Amino acid sequence: MTTQTPRKHTEHENIVPFRPMGVLEEMEQLFENFIPRGWMRPFSAGSSVLAEGLPHVDVIDQDATILVRAALPGVKKGDLDISSTDHTVTIHGKTREETRDKKGEYYRHEISTGNFLRTVSLPAAVDESRIKAKFKDGLLEVTLPKLESAKRHAIKVEGE
Repeated sequence: MTTQTPRKHTEHENIVPFRPMGVLEEMEQLFENFIPRGWMRPFSAGSSVLAEGLPHVDVIDQDATILVRAALPGVKKGDLDISSTDHTVTIHGKTREETRDKKGEYYRHEISTGNFLRTVSLPAAVDESRIKAKFKDGLLEVTLPKLESAKRHAIKVEGE
């Protein structure tokens, strides 16, 4: 019979790297999930707080550029409006008009239509004059070149 020696845990084993922007992004997402952006106008014509879903986005730092991707199924290119500041991108749009089937009673109705607005923070300042956006098959990709001062630069370490 073999005996197993219990594995010793080091004090650094469970340390998770600190990502300051990650905390901010998590708080922003929690707040957006808790209180939808349309909460102040729940009774306006054609608007429903529950129907106003926010598009899911990825923000990817690619050294010289930042790529923002947004999943926008059911949205047409002509129904999109994209704007930016040096540290944010705002995606505003409208989902397709749905024709409700007059036959039968809905057991579940989750497909929503209406307007949406999503503003995301960027990890660095961008050159607004060189931003490019493309939209294909419900996926929006916005490429934002960083300002020269915001790009990553290698630093030579001197000494022994």
